[in-house]
Amino acid sequence: MAAFWKKVVRNRALLIMVIPGTIWFLIFAYLPMFGSILAFKDFRISRDGFFASVFNSKWVGLKNFEYLFTTSDAYVITRNTILYNLVLIFLGLVISVGFAILLSELVNKRMAKVYQTGMFLPHFLSWVIISYFAFTFLSMDKGTLNQIITFFGGERISWYSEPKYWPFIIVFVGIWKSVGYNSVIYLAAITGIDKSYYEAAVIDGATKWKQIRYITVPLLKPLMIILTILAIGGIFRSDFGLFYQLPKDAGALYPVTNVIDTFVYRGLINMGDIGMSTAAGLYQSLVGLVLILVANAIVRKIEKDHAIF
Repeated sequence: MAAFWKKVVRNRALLIMVIPGTIWFLIFAYLPMFGSILAFKDFRISRDGFFASVFNSKWVGLKNFEYLFTTSDAYVITRNTILYNLVLIFLGLVISVGFAILLSELVNKRMAKVYQTGMFLPHFLSWVIISYFAFTFLSMDKGTLNQIITFFGGERISWYSEPKYWPFIIVFVGIWKSVGYNSVIYLAAITGIDKSYYEAAVIDGATKWKQIRYITVPLLKPLMIILTILAIGGIFRSDFGLFYQLPKDAGALYPVTNVIDTFVYRGLINMGDIGMSTAAGLYQSLVGLVLILVANAIVRKIEKDHAIF
């Protein structure tokens, strides 16, 4: 016990730095786990208070989960959630790594900072703002794209009532918003690579492409794998703003924009069923945990050093 407290005293500065993050996780990640019990209850609020309402509500077992799997939209929302996330994960990975490498290769570092800042800015914009930016391009009457189309003799397109265009719009905007943040992570990893590797490659006559292929990418591989594994864990979750705010909640676009998160939100708004929404959240979390464990096990089987644990 004495040895433990000696370690605490010796590392007190680092432990103090960890305290804010620990408090945040306790309040917003671990404490809400108590609410998972609502997934198995027919929750009804009463005057006795929230906790009394939780314990007094009737047990319904797995009935709340039936809403997700028995509805006619179950296939559509599951398909959309999985496919969009797969595309955003893997296409985003390639583009983020590509931009990070391009930024690292720029000779003018001042301009590289300008480009980096411009790419990073969309990450801080809310989906409400982005949705209005998109509306200025896609508006039926005065949208920029329709003005360009009519200028060249084409017919105006009612973007918010044509589902066929939105898979491309959603993927494009989703990557545009996230690529800057992800590129910064990979750029930080690239700057940490020992420059002697590149110097030795130059002496051996390696071209810039070969340096990227045989030095940069292999050394980024562990980070790419770890971030991909973590992203796979959230494959049953979607960026709510991307699928709700961006298409303006247009009913005509539901076949291609409705995902589990938006479906549950609309169900909660229309029916006020807290138990059903809690069941959906618990289901997403459990599936995410299983996917992380499976993906990590596969990576550990192939290359143990690149696994998370």
